[in-house]
Amino acid sequence: MVDDHNTLKMFNIKIKLRKKINAVLGGTHSHFSCFLPEEIGFLSSFLLNLFFAGIKMEEDQADIFKKIPSDAIIIFTTKHKSNFEFLFYYYHYQRKRLPFPQIGFNHNVIAWQPISRIGKIILAYIDFMYLYLGQPDPYGSEYVKKELVNGRSGFLNLVDKKGFYQWFVKAKTDPVQYLIRMQQTMDRPIYILPHILFYSRKPVMANQSLADLVFGAENNPGKLRRLFILLKDPTKAFVEISEPVNLKEFIELPENKDRTIELQSLILRRNLLLQLNRHHQSITGPALKTRQELKEEILTGDRLQSFMQQYSKRRKITIQKVHKKADAYLEEIAANYNSAVVSVGIVMVKYIIKSLFEGIMVSEDMLKNVKTAAQKAPVIFMPCHKSHIDYLILPYVLYSNNMPCPHAVAGKNLFFWPLAPFLRGGGAFSVRRSFRGAVFYTKVFSEYIYKLLEEGFNIEVFFEGGRSRTGKLLMPQLGFFNILLDAYKDGACDDLIFVPIYIGYDRVLEESSYVHELEGGQKEPESLFQILKAAKLIKRKYGKIYINFHEPISLNEQMAEHGKHLKDMSSKEQNTLCRNLGHKFLYAIDKVSIVNPLALVASAILNCSKTIFSYTRMLAYIETYMHYLSYQKASMADTLTSGYMQAVKHAMDSYVERKFIEPVMKKNQTSPVEYYRVNVNKRTGFEYYKNNAISFFVPAAFTAISILDKQSEEFTPSKLLPSYTFLRDIFKNEFAYDIEKEPDYFIQKNIEAFLHLNIISAVKTAPDTYTVTESGIQKLRHFSDFLKTYFESYHIVLTFFAYTPKNLVIARDRLRKILYMGKRMYKEGSIERHEALSKINYENAATYFIAHGVKGSESTDTIEFYSNVIQKYLTLLSQ
Repeated sequence: MVDDHNTLKMFNIKIKLRKKINAVLGGTHSHFSCFLPEEIGFLSSFLLNLFFAGIKMEEDQADIFKKIPSDAIIIFTTKHKSNFEFLFYYYHYQRKRLPFPQIGFNHNVIAWQPISRIGKIILAYIDFMYLYLGQPDPYGSEYVKKELVNGRSGFLNLVDKKGFYQWFVKAKTDPVQYLIRMQQTMDRPIYILPHILFYSRKPVMANQSLADLVFGAENNPGKLRRLFILLKDPTKAFVEISEPVNLKEFIELPENKDRTIELQSLILRRNLLLQLNRHHQSITGPALKTRQELKEEILTGDRLQSFMQQYSKRRKITIQKVHKKADAYLEEIAANYNSAVVSVGIVMVKYIIKSLFEGIMVSEDMLKNVKTAAQKAPVIFMPCHKSHIDYLILPYVLYSNNMPCPHAVAGKNLFFWPLAPFLRGGGAFSVRRSFRGAVFYTKVFSEYIYKLLEEGFNIEVFFEGGRSRTGKLLMPQLGFFNILLDAYKDGACDDLIFVPIYIGYDRVLEESSYVHELEGGQKEPESLFQILKAAKLIKRKYGKIYINFHEPISLNEQMAEHGKHLKDMSSKEQNTLCRNLGHKFLYAIDKVSIVNPLALVASAILNCSKTIFSYTRMLAYIETYMHYLSYQKASMADTLTSGYMQAVKHAMDSYVERKFIEPVMKKNQTSPVEYYRVNVNKRTGFEYYKNNAISFFVPAAFTAISILDKQSEEFTPSKLLPSYTFLRDIFKNEFAYDIEKEPDYFIQKNIEAFLHLNIISAVKTAPDTYTVTESGIQKLRHFSDFLKTYFESYHIVLTFFAYTPKNLVIARDRLRKILYMGKRMYKEGSIERHEALSKINYENAATYFIAHGVKGSESTDTIEFYSNVIQKYLTLLSQ
């Protein structure tokens, strides 16, 4: 009886204890240490704020949540397993009132739980072990699925040594497979959102130091190194979010649909790791080898070794001498990228920009697209080249937006002491002006480019070949393009991403030297003296800098459009492709150019008068141009779009201050209208700034003068076609155009603009027929006047050929004699515009006329044809 009584007593105790346990646990064992509740207690919150408050995440990074459907289940994903990162994203996104991770797959964050919940977790674990002789499983119990379906977000890591062993060897639950199975049972999409937490922007070193081995590398630091970074300077740490992956779409892809869950999970994990690695490399750059390592790999590579063996036999010199020569070439060419030099350089550039300019205007949206494209392949940045400052601006902007400074192609003339070590440390490598006759040098240089692309470096190249002295784009130099295409064809990279970039300035630092060179003066070679002289410029202000990025252009996509891969092309076909791409990229820069107030005012001043003009008359030109630019959706400086009258006034004040123009009072003037006189000696400078915006007006100018050529006749677009086609051809060395579109496309586009501006009107009785309105004639001249300078320059060159037999002048003396003839014709009054005396215009005109059969005075018929046409247009422009 006693034993029965004791047994009954123990049974009652167990029942009471079970009730208490059930009451504490809420009748469930689903209390897991992988879950973080919304409230974690004061102490935990204080510590999280202490550690994480300084870590940066740009506001625009969170825009990616807008791409995710509101009903989606979000799984935050990182590469390495880290409770630290789990806690950071939990803390950061909860503060931002965005979805935040609460369920850490295979994570144990019991130490960060509220005290009451810690007790429940321990009790649930002990009780489960007691009842079922096993451990509670958040996957097997469907706890994870239930919480995710109820609106929680998860946290997944892709690389975990212990976790890999558990699911790969011991057949425990793989979180990736779990998510795939879960997605297969529901219509709601699961979105995997990859994140990267950076502790440094330095590239990973190919060879780890002892400190890296002990404390972890900077890109994946150990606990001590991470703590040191956050305590010393937490602002160095920042977060990047990669493109989200829709798991539902991934499973439904044709190539994945019939695969097993195990294989799907392996492919998904591999793809996510590849995406994160590429994203990481797009921020820090590829693993950095020393300059000597790169040299040795290039010099000992099979490709160059084979060439050197053949070169040695052909030239009958020892292989040692060939090796020595190749080593010397690489020493001349190679950069010496150094993170410390880059960091110091960024600080210096920031100071220069702050001292010289009023700020940088950057197209942030386009830059985001560039950052995304950089995760897929090496990027070839192709900015226009207006100033030596260009070398500094683009790397600075990229670095400031979490992208690595690219390796930059720089002319050999810039590598003088003490600038050379600094340039090489910043990633610049040397290139000669010409490869002509230098077969061995060309091969070594090509191998260096191949190696950079193979390693994954981005490259910056000024593909015009030099700074533009005229303000408009120069025709592309295609030699470097061909080297890039050869490297791609030979397998250096899977794709190439080209990014045309506009870099413009309200004012350029080299203004006076450009005018000097355009008028026939010699270019001053770069030197230490020039640097010291440039230091004086720090005291002046040069307005704003404008940077606009074109949409990234994939070479693979270009090949797909072409219908033929580069590997299958003949040398001639590749050269044609190269030329077409060059013009495509040039036109792409024109499309994203930004019109600034000084360029617009310079255009109006030069077009509206030879010497003296009224402010009112100049404004009439400005108004016409602004309406046209707005209709064509051209990119304009913010000061123009927010109220151009004030911007025009500031530009006029700037030109007065710099003595480009001066206020004058006309004789017997009684009205308050302001008049100005253009300083003749500054007209070439004005022309430079006018040319900064001329690309937007060239099609309108061609169309306008073609309409004026019809006098007062009614006209159809087809009647304008011969004139437009001729103008585009004769000025093809001056202006870039879209080679994929025919002239009639641009004629139609400008007719629509002119209709909108009430310059022309449709004839109701005849289809597709137009006539000029009463006020339209004057406005057509507003556009056609852009061409007068070029017609006069070409008239000078043609006159030179008309008076010079081909055997009386050698090519190197031709330009000098044309410069002399131009000055003489200007003094005689047969040339009106001083800015027409442009050396570069002369070079382009001579190139065109020689290519079209004008060799000298003997080419009578050809000269007469072009003279008559040019004179006709000059007469139209003088009316």
